[in-house]
Amino acid sequence: MLHGPSSAGSDAVLQRELAYYENLYKTYGPALFAQPGVILFREYLVRRILRTTGLGAQSRVLSIGCGIGDTELLIAPHVAHVTGVDLSPAAIQEACRTASARNVSNVRFVAGTWQTAAFMDQPFDAVMAVFFLHHLPDRDLAEFAIQLKRLLRSRGMFYALDPSARRLSGFLGKILVPRLMEKYQTEDERQLLPGSTAAPFRAAGFDTSTRWFDFASTPFAGLFPAWAAGYRLTRMLDEALTRVPLLCELSSNFELIARRP
Repeated sequence: MLHGPSSAGSDAVLQRELAYYENLYKTYGPALFAQPGVILFREYLVRRILRTTGLGAQSRVLSIGCGIGDTELLIAPHVAHVTGVDLSPAAIQEACRTASARNVSNVRFVAGTWQTAAFMDQPFDAVMAVFFLHHLPDRDLAEFAIQLKRLLRSRGMFYALDPSARRLSGFLGKILVPRLMEKYQTEDERQLLPGSTAAPFRAAGFDTSTRWFDFASTPFAGLFPAWAAGYRLTRMLDEALTRVPLLCELSSNFELIARRP
């Protein structure tokens, strides 16, 4: 998670989210993300990102809002280099520790916002942002789509995964497990609609599409992170549920894929 402030109000939001994620990554976050169900989600996500973006052994990747680097470290063996940036110094410290422990040398983790982090001059083959765009207010989302061009090479790919505003799981979660929902979300987060989220990228000239990612499997991994078999079952169900007309509109998360001209 990260984004940059564009006003005094945005700065206050930034500070609230920084405090939330610093606490998350210093306390229960790393242990939660190490649970079998969450690992299976990340492994599935990486396979999907690799297929979607066409990344290969010579590819350079930027990950915005990398957290503790669990997705990035799974992608690293398949590409030339991964740079991850996150607002939380605690997250970056944990990501660096894990990379060192696993002897992964083709990664670089940077603390800061995507606007202020010092990247290499050469543009990236792909930029990914997992559960990042929904932290941006509309004006910052439009600015992000414009600035993304300077980060991507020609024909480079952008991949995002974000929560849907019509997600049935979110509606049920607020009723059935409201305290858990509050634990896993900040007060400033929002859900998005695929069409309106894609619009700024199309306006910036990107070839843009969206597709449904899941219905139940990712929320299941959050509720029952230790239950690997449960995640596998719900992921199988998702392959069918996300393809059912009308019902798919209640999916939990959607992907946004944009190709730079």
